[in-house]
Amino acid sequence: MKYILVLAFCFLSLSIFAQRPCEYATNITDSIGTYKSTKEYLLHEKVFGGNSNYIFGSFALTDGLPTFTLQFIQKSKDFVEANCFDKNSKIYLQLQNGKIVTLIHIDQLSCGSLIRDDKGFDNRVKSGTFLFTKDNYEELKKSPVILMRIKYLTDTEDYIFKKEFTAELDGKTYQPETYFMNNIRCIE
Repeated sequence: MKYILVLAFCFLSLSIFAQRPCEYATNITDSIGTYKSTKEYLLHEKVFGGNSNYIFGSFALTDGLPTFTLQFIQKSKDFVEANCFDKNSKIYLQLQNGKIVTLIHIDQLSCGSLIRDDKGFDNRVKSGTFLFTKDNYEELKKSPVILMRIKYLTDTEDYIFKKEFTAELDGKTYQPETYFMNNIRCIE
């Protein structure tokens, strides 16, 4: 009887600590090559005084090259300032273990698009694709990210990652601190 209880406990423990399956938005293999991309994940949300700022992240693997894409959506009744990405833009990720991981932007200027909706809001949508370096890729699997610093063409901004939050956007619970640890394996 003891053996059955121990065996049942082991199976339950394995299912509790098992990794979540990867959710892909795109997973294509054809004669040109392979491309897979994870679903976008809300990393940061700031809603204050009629202004909304959202940052989404996703991983992609293109013919063996891993990348990280950030997408910004800013919504305001006032003018939305453009922070552009260029070849010198970088993302610095401060890990909980004290290490800093740097991601390098691809050589492409990107300032986003400004769109006015029917309610009079200005919406700026901007995305940037960043490359990993071999020496920092492994560190992201080991420790949660607590801070993200983005160096734009003319400005630098810091975003503190929360352990967990419930988004006003969709009511879902997100865990941005452990996003890299839990999802970077999806592009290996």
